[in-house]
Amino acid sequence: MSIVIHEALRAYIDPLTEHEFAALERSILTEGCRDALVCWGDILIDGHNRYAICQRHGLSYNSVQNGNFTNIEDVQLWMIDNHLGRRSVSDFQRGMLALRKKEIVTSRMKAQEEQSVPDNPESEVAVPIIKPSQSRQEIARVAGISSNAVVQIEKIQKAAAPELVQAVRDGTISISAAAAIASLPSDEQVAAVAGGRKELQQAARQVREKAREHKAPPKVSEAAAEVTADHQTARVQTLDEVSALRQQVQSLQMENNALQRQIAALKEQLAV
Repeated sequence: MSIVIHEALRAYIDPLTEHEFAALERSILTEGCRDALVCWGDILIDGHNRYAICQRHGLSYNSVQNGNFTNIEDVQLWMIDNHLGRRSVSDFQRGMLALRKKEIVTSRMKAQEEQSVPDNPESEVAVPIIKPSQSRQEIARVAGISSNAVVQIEKIQKAAAPELVQAVRDGTISISAAAAIASLPSDEQVAAVAGGRKELQQAARQVREKAREHKAPPKVSEAAAEVTADHQTARVQTLDEVSALRQQVQSLQMENNALQRQIAALKEQLAV
């Protein structure tokens, strides 16, 4: 059968690195193409690298059919689950695949909600909608990585320059470091990637240090500390003065009460 390459499907999964492709090519040249290619009709949906190697060297291969799909999205979901089941897939690739799956499922869920609106606005019959969990915990479970890694991959997906994304894919930089660098302007990200692994590590370290500085409480200068100490001393002195005045008032009140009693006694004697 003739095999058709669907470019969108071929590019849907991250390509192998040069080292990985070379290793696969050596394996196929030594042992042949052991795993069958998977097709949906005449469209190749799994085994693009094996097919390219076999075509290059004129090697034979086997193919099998998978007709359990109704559209391209079904194929994409199958491709994602198929790759997530492979041990050679990196954590970054797993996170990206799981997020792609989330996008498809979310899109389908939205379409289902729109279709569930009854044609008759007076109808009170509600069509049940199945809403799969789309939490980061669920995405992390599907990908087999931590929830924190999912957060970092989302940040890379949204803000990282293509050069930085490629550096993560190549293993030049870790996911956490790339997530930190993704907060920088695009031109600074590209410059850090061009500088190599050490430059990337230094850029990530600087971003983290700045973040810690922003979170730390502001340092009080020596002058400000002296002023604060003077204010505290003055406050203590004022409190002491107030306390002394209160004692004087209390003493005067007691003397006044005694004088009032003496005057009352004298008035009684004069009346007699």
